[in-house]
Amino acid sequence: MYRLVIAEKLSVAMSIAKVLGATARREGHMEGGGWLVSWCVGHLAGLAEPAAYDPRYDKWRREDLPILPENWRFTIGRDKREQFDVLRTLLRREDVSEVVNACDAGREGELIFRTAYHLSGYTKPMKRLWISSMEDSAIREGFANLRSGHDYDGLHQAALCRMKADWLVGINATRLFSVLYGRTLNIGRVMSPTLALIAQREAEIAAFEPVPFYTVELTCGGLTVTGERIAVKEDAAAIAAACGGVTASVQTVERQDKSERPPALYDLTTLQRDTNRALGYTAQQTLDYLQALYEKKLCTYPRTDSRYLTDDMESTVPALVSAAAVICELDAPGNVLSAQVCNSGRVTDHHAVVPTRSAADADLAALPLGEREILRLVALGLLRAVCPPHRYAETAVTMECGGHSFTTKGKMVLDAGWKAYAEPTKDAALPDDLAQGQTLAVDAVQVKEGKTTPHKHYTEDTILASMESAGAEDMPEDAERKGIGTPATRAAILEKLVATGLVERKKARKITSLVPTQAGSSLVAVLPEALQSPLLTADWEGRLGQVERGELSPEDFMEGIAAMVKELVKTYQPVPGAAVLFPSERETVGPCPRCGGAVTERKKGFFCENWECRFALWKDSKFFTAKKKTLTKTVAAALLNKGRVKLTGCYSEKTGKTYDATVVLEDDGARANYKLVFDHG
Repeated sequence: MYRLVIAEKLSVAMSIAKVLGATARREGHMEGGGWLVSWCVGHLAGLAEPAAYDPRYDKWRREDLPILPENWRFTIGRDKREQFDVLRTLLRREDVSEVVNACDAGREGELIFRTAYHLSGYTKPMKRLWISSMEDSAIREGFANLRSGHDYDGLHQAALCRMKADWLVGINATRLFSVLYGRTLNIGRVMSPTLALIAQREAEIAAFEPVPFYTVELTCGGLTVTGERIAVKEDAAAIAAACGGVTASVQTVERQDKSERPPALYDLTTLQRDTNRALGYTAQQTLDYLQALYEKKLCTYPRTDSRYLTDDMESTVPALVSAAAVICELDAPGNVLSAQVCNSGRVTDHHAVVPTRSAADADLAALPLGEREILRLVALGLLRAVCPPHRYAETAVTMECGGHSFTTKGKMVLDAGWKAYAEPTKDAALPDDLAQGQTLAVDAVQVKEGKTTPHKHYTEDTILASMESAGAEDMPEDAERKGIGTPATRAAILEKLVATGLVERKKARKITSLVPTQAGSSLVAVLPEALQSPLLTADWEGRLGQVERGELSPEDFMEGIAAMVKELVKTYQPVPGAAVLFPSERETVGPCPRCGGAVTERKKGFFCENWECRFALWKDSKFFTAKKKTLTKTVAAALLNKGRVKLTGCYSEKTGKTYDATVVLEDDGARANYKLVFDHG
């Protein structure tokens, strides 16, 4: 008898097959040692399109909404049918006793496996491989401690609910708003709140009016001190005049010893933020590089929201630190503080991202540049995290001159600590001999002008930070999940916003910003608050957690989503006058006789771009077809611009002959009509 292992990707399957001794290559799988090892190709199947439930859903119409499937259907991708057939055949083999789910250990991996498993139509006993590293030792340990697949039924139900809920909101809201506003407008549970954040930031920048301010600076024997901000230039000039050619006295000299704890290890989001800031990579690029490193056994599982290791890993930390030092070509810390990076209470499904021990022996020069840079950053994160705090002395000085107060600060590093593995820090120490009551000659005085500045445009770094914390101030302290999306989904959301034309990347001075397009800003302007609010997606994630733990039934979760979709379709009304927000890219054929808007050509006729107007000239109008004439763009343009057009060779159904006449357009406000006028001259 055989045991069947199903991995998420070919590369992972090959690593597992090697450890298990399944070395014989077969069609779509490996075999050996009592094991069959096969693989999915990502998501082999997804939820079917609306037309699979009813052919009329091929067309987008408001009257067909909401679309709420009772029995959900899946479709298998054309390019993935062959591998699905391999899996179905293997699952149905009589000599297969059980199947092991070796897909990625997370919500999506569970969904990928279970979908293929259930669509195969067979039910063999399930086991679950749950590992955070692709190293041979981790794989062997994982197979020695396989868990029952049913331990993860809640995880599968949560993944399925999330997919169905995203389908319901995406399909219904996208169709509703696209039909109402006359162009395709992609809407999603996580996409829309993220777009709203970006659009709101852009609106704040556009509305910002800079306010000038002034500061007075004194130079006293090589020491520069600064006064407070002053709103009026003349007041600043008066202070400067009072300080010229006199002495300044030292009022206070206060020294404090301070320390900065090292940052915790990387989770996916903090790594994506740092790589964007330091290397310019997008969130998706970072995830892709990290996934490749994971599959090459050089780092641990990437899609994690934990920044600690488990307590039982404490003894392995020194070896991981040694590997990190090799990767970075640096000396390891003299004293590795392993305990401060281990906290099982702060680890969820997976621990923090760290390099593997085997990474020290890899040929790093052979790695692509992106992977090499990401691995080095992960390794540096570990080296910093096991170091003592950065300690420094900060001195604050207050001086008085001309009846006004001036201040400065200095810093002296006492112990570099973890910052030995960060950018070099420069001391900005003040003179040692400064003392209270001391007087210094003022060598120079100057007034400096500044202006208040708006928030900066979002970058991938800063939008990820905002997504992580969005709405947190409005949520209860014990809310399970705050913010928009999850570490595993945020990169894809940003990519989809760009791909659908709602957000664009703009590069200036080596910084790439995320800004809304005109369509993106317009969409936010017409979206109801419920679809913009980060509270919605945070609430969903909390409820999905309840589904995962068995505290909320999948049916109750989906009922809540369906109710929200029904309410949206039933109550939403187009924003009056919003036609200007979505200008058409189509060529204008002529002015609308009803509202003055632009009439453009589409497949079935000529329509006013103002969706509230509903003026239309249909190409299949019986008036023209009976006369064996076609309502062409030229004919429509004449009717719209002049109100009439002369037609020659019109066919008469009564006589069977042809005639010439002038067609006059008459619109009564409800529908367009035509009248024939004959030239009797």
